[in-house]
Parts: sequence; structure tokens; C-alpha cells
Amino acid sequence: MFQPDRTVFEAATPVGEARLAEILGAFSYALDLTEGQPAGHSVRAAWIGTYVGLAAGLADAELADCLYAVLLKDLGCSSNAARVAELFLGDDRTLKQGFKLIGPGAADFLRFVEAEVGVKEAEAARTAARDHLLGNAAPILTGFIETRCTQGAGIARRLRFSDRVAGAIAALDEHWDGGGMPRGLSGSKIPLLARIALLAQVADVFFMAGGPERAVAEVRARAGGWLDPDLTAIFADLAADPGFWAALAAPDIDAQLFALEPAQARVVVDEDYLDDIAAAFGQVIDAKSPYTGGHSGRVALLTDRIGAAQGIAASERRRLVRCAMLHDIGKLGVSNRILDKPGRLTPGEWVVMQGHAQATTDILSRIGVMRDMVMIAGSHHERLDGTGYPLGLDEDCISMETRIVSVADFFDALTADRPYRAAMPVDQALSIMACEVGAAIDGDCFDALEAIVADGIPQAPLPAMPVSLLP
Repeated sequence: MFQPDRTVFEAATPVGEARLAEILGAFSYALDLTEGQPAGHSVRAAWIGTYVGLAAGLADAELADCLYAVLLKDLGCSSNAARVAELFLGDDRTLKQGFKLIGPGAADFLRFVEAEVGVKEAEAARTAARDHLLGNAAPILTGFIETRCTQGAGIARRLRFSDRVAGAIAALDEHWDGGGMPRGLSGSKIPLLARIALLAQVADVFFMAGGPERAVAEVRARAGGWLDPDLTAIFADLAADPGFWAALAAPDIDAQLFALEPAQARVVVDEDYLDDIAAAFGQVIDAKSPYTGGHSGRVALLTDRIGAAQGIAASERRRLVRCAMLHDIGKLGVSNRILDKPGRLTPGEWVVMQGHAQATTDILSRIGVMRDMVMIAGSHHERLDGTGYPLGLDEDCISMETRIVSVADFFDALTADRPYRAAMPVDQALSIMACEVGAAIDGDCFDALEAIVADGIPQAPLPAMPVSLLP
């Protein structure tokens, strides 16, 4: 059985229950949702990348950076989801999953477009979309990748990672032969951690799709083209041990990855850092749709102010603000064909949309230090009359914290543009909400919102801004 070399790794000392690798490893499951990947893709890729990096001679801080660069390689993935759905006329998650499975040649892309674009659309629309994509493939793909890589690198810096980690995320899709994007870097001009991350991504995607043999074959096929040939040789040596694949497929792969965190990667995860993490993933959430820019931050701001009006202490509001920032993280698993649909959702689409609340619960449940947030964030669509979702809770079961987030979310949803209507004036939004007091929303929280708006909260849409707690 394949075993880690314990002489070069040491478990980091957690601060309370908060350990950076475990927190970000849990959040990486949300990135997997957005990319349409099997759960745990980012964790498995990070495990592969860490071993490749170790065999390549990385140590100490650089090895820790390797782990995080691969784990968080998809930080910017939500930023191109809407455009993918629009141009390919399909489910962005399914399209992204399929795109990662195509071969390395130009002909493979052409076949993908022919087979996948607009499969559920009328033939005229499908033909127009295909022709547009094939006629403008290079600038379209470059735009997709540049948006994702730039956004991801920026979020990595917000998470306090080094330029080495951010640079690896920015260069994830560069290819050894210079045929990658967005800058066309080649050879050793591509950051080493980016080369490792791309190899690890290819290996896991094809491992999950076809087992070890296919993973090895696809990595080999890309050696010298997409992938650094020296790194592919290292990977081939690792892959020759059956225990390598057994460990990768084990149900405790998360624990195995966390055990590999180098001693030098010890990071104090304090309250300030938890705030930064929540804000960074709020940015990932809001990038998913052009209609949600700044939504998480605005809901967090209103939550803080309503909470203060309800007499909640600043220390408790700090936790509540994180709940508000992350309340929609489950929407990363919803296709933009649903999120951005200009018309009424079908019953089946509505079921998918409602599922985002449970997905929020599932993701936050993975994070020990944030488990007290789970019910608050995951219940923001429950109603006092018991007709909400996902659990149908009623007023006896809905906490004050959830009521506060629900009111803030309701107000911002009404006063921001949506695909099916323009933003409402504040007075109209408040009038609609007033009719829902006692049925959907809490009266005291609504009264607090009205007072806050009257006191000068900017009219819709509220500006995106960093969370700043009131004293």
C-alpha cells in the first residue's frame, strides 16, 4: 500500500478547530460544483500535485504553495460561467466538464463544438452558435481563460497567498509548447506550480472518467505539448505504484491531503482571516452571474446593520456577517441557464434552483470552524408560515439570525437587476416586503430594515463594499 513519506511532512498545529488546509479544502468542493467535476476533484488534484512537487524537489514554503495553488486552481472558474452558457447555448457545468475531457488537438475542440453546442435548441439557433464559436474560437477561448485566470489570481491574493500561488493560478492554462492561453507562455517561462497544477488536473479528470490507465495515457499524450515532459516522467514513476491510485480513490483522501501539509505551512487562522476567507468566496459566488455582482457583500452589510438594530453584539454579528456572505454558495452548483433565465422557470428548473440552499448546507457542514453557521446560511429561504425551502421550517424553528439574513437577502434581490425584471425602486420593494411580514419575513427585522433605509442606505443597487462591522 502506498504510504506518504512522513519524514518530510508534519501535521500543522491547528488554532482551535481552524486549520487553513481543512477550511479551504472544504470550500474547494464548491469550486468542483462550478466546474461540473466529481466531488473532491480539487482535493485529489492537490494530493497528486503535492507528490509531484515533492518528487520534483520542492520543499518547505514552495511545497506548501504547490498544495494551495493546485487546491485553489479553480478560484476564478465562476467568472466565465455565464458567458459559457450564453455562447454554447447549454448548461455551463456540463459543458465545462466535457471540455476538460476532450483531446489535446484542435480537431478535438471542433468535434466538441459540433457535438455539444445548443443540443436542446432549435437547429437555426444551434447552427448560428456553432458558426460563431468556430469562426471566433481563439479570441473566445482566450477571453474565457483570461477572465478565469485573472479573477482566480486576484481572489488568491485576497486569501493572503503569495504571488507564487497567484501566479500559478493565473498561468494554469499555459502549455509547455506555447499553445496555451491567455499569454502563450512556453517551457520554463510558465511558473513551475502552474505546470504541476495543469498536470494534476488532467490526471484526476481522466482518472475519474476512465481509471488509472486512461489517466496515464492522457498525461503521456500531452507530454511536450500541454505538459512539462520532466514532470510527466515524475508522474509516470508515481503512477507505476498501484498504491498511488488506491490512496487517491480512498474515501479519506481529504484527511490524507491535510496530513501532507508541510510544517512550514502553519498559518494562524484568526477571526480576521475567517472574514477574509468568507469575503473571498463571496466574490466567487457573485461572479457566477452578471445579475449577482456585489450581492453577497450587500446582504452582509445589511445583515450587520439589522443585527445591530436587533441588539446582537458585535462579536456575534461578525459570525452572522460571514453567514450572509456565504448564504448563496450553493448556487455555484446551479447552471447559468437557470440562474440567468429571463422567463419563468419550469418545475424541474425550480427544483434545481431550490437545491442551492441544501448545497449551501452541505458545503458549510464540511468546515468545523463554521458549522455554527450552517443552519443560518442554509435556511435563508425558509418562511415563517412553513412554506419555504429546503426543510419547510416554520416560525417556531427559524432563528433570529436566519430571519435577519432572509430580510437582507429579500431586499437586495428586489432592488437589484434580475434576468426577468429590472431593479425595483426601494419604496416598491419595501411595499412588497410589507405584505410578506408574518408570512415570509419577521416583522421586527423588517422594521429595522425600513429604519436603516430611511437613514440613508443608498438606493438600489447598493454598492459592493468590504464588510465593516459597527462598533
